[in-house]
Amino acid sequence: MMSEISYHQQQYIRHQKREKKLVLFLRIFILLFFLVLWEISARTGLIDSFIFSSPVMIWHSFCSMCRDGSIFPHLSVTITETLVSFLFVVVLGAGMAVLLWTCPRLAKITEPYLVVLNSLPKSALAPLLIVWLGANERTIIVCGMSVAIFGSILNLYTGFGEADPEKLKLIETLGGGKKEKLMKIILPSSVPLLLSVMKVNIGLCLVGVIIGEFIGARKGLGYLIIYSSQTFKLTWVLMSIIILCIIAIILYGLLGLIEKRARR
Repeated sequence: MMSEISYHQQQYIRHQKREKKLVLFLRIFILLFFLVLWEISARTGLIDSFIFSSPVMIWHSFCSMCRDGSIFPHLSVTITETLVSFLFVVVLGAGMAVLLWTCPRLAKITEPYLVVLNSLPKSALAPLLIVWLGANERTIIVCGMSVAIFGSILNLYTGFGEADPEKLKLIETLGGGKKEKLMKIILPSSVPLLLSVMKVNIGLCLVGVIIGEFIGARKGLGYLIIYSSQTFKLTWVLMSIIILCIIAIILYGLLGLIEKRARR
């Protein structure tokens, strides 16, 4: 019986490995097929290479900007602003969620305002933030925070409210108060939720930073996109968009690794 179970387990593991390899292969194949089709279409005139550019033109532009060093200030500014805004969102979001959980009356008062602010299009706030705070990196960081902070507070607060009531009742029976409930039950059980919210927020912070750079920046990939579109350097526009996609994938992947380690 044990050998039979072991055999089926091995079959299942092999099936899972094959499935992962197939998914990875198909992902790479679709990407390569798209790039090859894009390049062929640009070279044969099916699409206008001036408007749509091509993978080779984008690669040459990227290599040229790497050689003269002009791309690195934009990269460093955007990544730094994104990480700083993300750090503030995590700390302030978790702190506000804890405050709302400890003060139910405050939560009832502020919840509709948080819902409205979370639903508000953040691109509408960016011009006001530029006027109020000035066109500087601090304002861009606030723009990045504004996209993610309100949703983060709401999601974490809702997650805190879904903690196991039996465990909370046990803490009360043993004479514990809100502090013990928070430290022993609420926060430990909310770690997976916090990590999931962080994975979403890193992308939202990047979006908010780019929105801010569109309006009031002199450096950054958002500024480079606006400048390139205004000067009809559309290859630079597409190059910047692709770089943003790569940055988002890397940041999301890093948080995914952290989540796996934390779950273990």
